[in-house]
Amino acid sequence: MSQETNLSSKYRQLLGACCHALDDTRAEDIAILDVSKISTITNYLILATANSQPHLRALKRDLDKTLKDLKVRILGVDEGDHSGWSVVDAFDVMIHLFTHEMRENYDLETLWKDAKAIDAEPLMSNIEESA
Repeated sequence: MSQETNLSSKYRQLLGACCHALDDTRAEDIAILDVSKISTITNYLILATANSQPHLRALKRDLDKTLKDLKVRILGVDEGDHSGWSVVDAFDVMIHLFTHEMRENYDLETLWKDAKAIDAEPLMSNIEESA
């Protein structure tokens, strides 16, 4: 059984919609990590890369719209002015948007190496099919 099929419909929809919004805005290297067994602060991380600071702002804007449309409560946002890293805390899901340099520098995939990777493609396909 694939990791994607173990997700509840709530998480499938939320993760898929977030990844779809990021993909539509041309995010690169979208990754989902299941950290539910190893984190006390969230269940899933979504990581995505922007090719510039303006692109990062566009990713964040479209992600915010998607979360608002889904009526997801945002607990916090950290956007550090021109830092190249933006974090959106949606409680069960934390979305990290990086420029290439910041993603390489912080390397969250290695930091969370014990997390289970989830393939974003099937989740995004489900969103496209239901649209």
